[in-house]
Amino acid sequence: MTKPKITMQDIADHLQISKNSVSQALSGKGGVSEETRKLIIQAADELGYVYTGNRKRFPDQEDKEESTGSIALVATDFAFSMRGFFGEIYLTIENEVQKRGKKLLIQSISQQMMKDQTLPPFIEGREVDGILILSHLSTEYMNTLIDTGIPTVLIDHHHPEVQADAILTNNRFSAYHVVKHLYELGHRDIGFVGNTSFSPSYYERLEGFRLAHYELGMELQPNWILSDAQEDQEFMEKRLQELDEQPTAWFCVNDGLGFIVNSTIRNMGYHIPADISIISFDNGQLSRLATPKTTTMGVDLGLFGKTAIRQLFWRMKQPDAPHMELLLPTTLIERDSTAAPRD
Repeated sequence: MTKPKITMQDIADHLQISKNSVSQALSGKGGVSEETRKLIIQAADELGYVYTGNRKRFPDQEDKEESTGSIALVATDFAFSMRGFFGEIYLTIENEVQKRGKKLLIQSISQQMMKDQTLPPFIEGREVDGILILSHLSTEYMNTLIDTGIPTVLIDHHHPEVQADAILTNNRFSAYHVVKHLYELGHRDIGFVGNTSFSPSYYERLEGFRLAHYELGMELQPNWILSDAQEDQEFMEKRLQELDEQPTAWFCVNDGLGFIVNSTIRNMGYHIPADISIISFDNGQLSRLATPKTTTMGVDLGLFGKTAIRQLFWRMKQPDAPHMELLLPTTLIERDSTAAPRD
């Protein structure tokens, strides 16, 4: 009969301390006293914990370049379901990992796992050399992953309380260029559609929207900033029909909202772009299926994956270097949903 594998949680339960403290002690990180560190190491030895990580276990241990040969990719069920956007990033990551002679281990993180702070077995057992977090998990759960001491890179997400490298779209400047493009077409009344509480990216796009208005000398209209927008036809119809007046252009933070705003506006009797222009974000399938096709900000998804892998492998060699955020550019893709406003 195979003896059960001892985990960091087993050590934590044995000493009646947090798993985070165990992780910090075994990975040689600060945050625990020397006395506690020694107790944890002693308990780990007594319980038969097998340390398989590629970082030193405690400060006076020599560095060893051990490699498991695997990289972890984790995300929520929702993120993995968004195949049009994250699917291409995932495929690029898989290809780049294979080029470097390693194996990609994938785990969908459920809400229950985040609530219970349950780590995937291959991360709990330190059977990977690095972790990629695709889109956003809860801040607490991301920090639990990072506290394992395994090099970690975030993809399309960041947070002030999460100390890790992040690969991001340059959201502020991209939104700024959306407004400037509309301004150059002659628009002065521009609305914003996006749920800024859902993602830091959407909030940053609102910041870029505001910055462009400020620099171009345009007045912001609070009624046209729908910062709680849901990707729901009924919701959008209600909010847009409540407005006394429509702007001459709407900027939507993703293609899904752009598609819904498009159909809602047309159902209300407006013509696009003759009456109202629409610009969305991501250059996904919905921007091409809309009638008319939607002008959008294109994101190079392959570049996302390649940059994330390059940064992770660099981080694995430079574990103590300062964390950084890498901002990737977007490209304006002009289609039929934008034009100069009517006089």
